[in-house]
Amino acid sequence: MKPNTQQLIDLTTQVRRDILRMVHAVNSGHPGGSLGCTEFLVALYQAIMDRKEGFDMDGLGEDVFFLSNGHISPVFYSVLARSGYFPVSELATFRLLNSRLQGHPTTHEGLPGVRIASGSLGQGLSVALGAAQTKRLKGDKHLVYTLHGDGELQEGQNWEAIMYASAYKVDNLIATVDVNGKQIDGPTDEVLPMGSLSAKFIAFGWEVVEIIAGNNIEAILAGMAEAKAKTGNGKPVCVLLHTEMGNGVDFMMHTHAWHGKAPNDAQLAQAFEQNAATLGDY
Repeated sequence: MKPNTQQLIDLTTQVRRDILRMVHAVNSGHPGGSLGCTEFLVALYQAIMDRKEGFDMDGLGEDVFFLSNGHISPVFYSVLARSGYFPVSELATFRLLNSRLQGHPTTHEGLPGVRIASGSLGQGLSVALGAAQTKRLKGDKHLVYTLHGDGELQEGQNWEAIMYASAYKVDNLIATVDVNGKQIDGPTDEVLPMGSLSAKFIAFGWEVVEIIAGNNIEAILAGMAEAKAKTGNGKPVCVLLHTEMGNGVDFMMHTHAWHGKAPNDAQLAQAFEQNAATLGDY
């Protein structure tokens, strides 16, 4: 049974606490984008994707997800653990020596749920296209989902993949872009303005869905349902998810400063006060 909206909201609160605790414990990691994408990944794994029991790298007979902006690994690991891929207690090993939960997801540790190494930006869509075409060749009607950062789209390989996807009518793919307007060096419009992402994707032959309230569970569910309805019609689908970096922690919001910065003890306590526990700690 799929969780209801309140259960998804409660889980989002818990995942935020996981993220904050993980980066604080090792004084390292990327809380900003992780917090901004929490609602999306919780909704994706808990209510949107069709998942089967267990995990295998083939991913046949189920929807699959590829995280391209791998630096937001804290939210990815938390959602995977809370979705049953590995024990929640393992989150305490984040970024430790010999841990399966490295700063950027990799595959050689064999962590269930991780399908590609995504430390280098700009590569996830290319891999996802291969997976989507494999599903079509094998007669698997399930979908491939991806997540990318808006700053990540400054990498050229993305646009080759975007062009390829429409040229070969890869219409079992939903690529979501986290549009938070910020990256490590500042606002994306100051680092390298990209103009209208919607106009660009449409010009490249994609269907586009915009979720303006990208940190609202109900808006995400509605927007992703709209995106799913557009699949199978000869065009890949792009979701532009407008989020706030650091969402849920007031002093981390409206700035790029927390892209890759861990909170100190006092800041962690302040953030926890804003995110009351719902499911208990790991």
